[in-house]
This record gives sequence, C-alpha cells and structure tokens, in this order.
Amino acid sequence: MEYKRLCESDYRMMTVIWDAQPVNSTKLVELCRERLGWKKPTTYTMLRKMCEKGLAQNENSTVTALVPREEVQAAESETFVRETFGGSLPAFLVSFLGGKTISEKEARELEELIRRHREG
Repeated sequence: MEYKRLCESDYRMMTVIWDAQPVNSTKLVELCRERLGWKKPTTYTMLRKMCEKGLAQNENSTVTALVPREEVQAAESETFVRETFGGSLPAFLVSFLGGKTISEKEARELEELIRRHREG
C-alpha cells in the first residue's frame, strides 16, 4: 500500500486503534470518548473514513489496523525531515538535541543504528 500522509485527526484515531487492536467497535467508541473527547457519531464517521482510506478494517464489529504504526511514523518522520530540514538528518539531529547531552547508552544505540543503515 502506498502511504498517504495522515491529518492530525486521522493519526489520533489510528493511535487509538493501534493501541487497542483488535478492538470491538463499541469499545472503540468508549476509548475515543475517553482519549479524544469524541462523540459516538464522530468516532463512527472517522472509522468509516479510516476503512475507506485502507488504513483500518471493521469486520463483524472488530476493528484492526491495516497499516503498521511504524510504517506511518517512518513516513511522517521522513516527510518532516525533508520539508523542515531540507532532507538533512544531521541538521535535524543538531536541532533536536539543541545543546542537550545524551547518555552513553543512547550514543551506542545511535552508533549501532548508523552502522546498520550506512551505505555500502
């Protein structure tokens, strides 16, 4: 499936689905009321839209995601870095860290990620 950017309300709805799946649609209404402040009609309208977009499915009142959270987060992150930092991951990291320090463990994890993703 080709990923299309999610608007904020789509992402918020998918977060509830990802966290609770598989979830009964009645329980999803309750969760969206608690977490998002949405009324029942809003939740069902959003669920229908998520299904139409191919992001979720509602079979026999059981709702599941059709796209993994990690796939959406990776695409959103890539778009953010491209649009905000001209695609420069180092520029993003400099801005993100903003003078903060990281632990030795975090530094090792980043070094390992770089090693695994290095070209060639």
